[in-house]
Amino acid sequence: MYSAVRKNKVNTFLILLVFIVIIGGLGALAAWIYQSWVIAVVVVGVAALYALIQYFAASAEALAISGAREIQKSDNPRLWRIVENLSITTGTPMPRVFIIDDPAPNAFATGRDPKHAAVAATTGLLDIMDDSELEGVMAHELGHVRNYDIRVSMIVFGLVVAVGMIADLLVRMAILGGRGSRNNGGPILLVFGLIAMIVAPLLAAMVQAAISRQREYLADATGALTTRYPEGLARALEKLETYSRPMARQNTSMAHMWISNPNKPGFMARLFSTHPPIQDRIERLRKIGGGF
Repeated sequence: MYSAVRKNKVNTFLILLVFIVIIGGLGALAAWIYQSWVIAVVVVGVAALYALIQYFAASAEALAISGAREIQKSDNPRLWRIVENLSITTGTPMPRVFIIDDPAPNAFATGRDPKHAAVAATTGLLDIMDDSELEGVMAHELGHVRNYDIRVSMIVFGLVVAVGMIADLLVRMAILGGRGSRNNGGPILLVFGLIAMIVAPLLAAMVQAAISRQREYLADATGALTTRYPEGLARALEKLETYSRPMARQNTSMAHMWISNPNKPGFMARLFSTHPPIQDRIERLRKIGGGF
């Protein structure tokens, strides 16, 4: 299990490096088209600024978008007790706890670090899970907190949106303005640059999905290590697959944050899916369980 955790961390670092290359490539294309490296600096600067803003604001946005309401222990002692016990066991600061009134079973964690974290569960999840299964789900979410996946998710979310915004802006500017000199193959290279700018947001979305899939495997392993009972999370995932349904308040920008994909299935959804197949996750958990 520890080798799987280490491998996932290395893969995530490499994928984030690809993300940086995408943004740097957009900056280089902009510099070439407009013959000014100042534009490249502006492109990278805007992306970094947007990611920084999202780093502080995205958590509150995600909770608001999902319709989550914060609870105290008296509101739902069962959920609160499970999160509190897991926090004590792992030495993690007690996160804020939220419930979402939605019959679709799901849960997510958010925040920029363990001291500013929140976990949320839907009423649908609370209705179908027994205590060991709910503990497995919450251990998974606290795994995201402990592994700082919540921070990675906030930054990646900001970068994905920034790439799309910058690429769209540069495409419009290139079409209207273009390069100062269009001879000596300039038009051909300009077309190539435009294609690259259009493809960049799609590639960024695929990178986001790849990071999220790696982090789901890592959170599963961390949750299993926390509870020492991987079967609880494995059974919870089986129920999530059986009772899966689209969330009432869907938003693709935060789909990667949920324990189970909240969107309607489809070819494009599978291509850019932020979650690995549930059966693969269950098999990994049961293989881990055999080692305890």
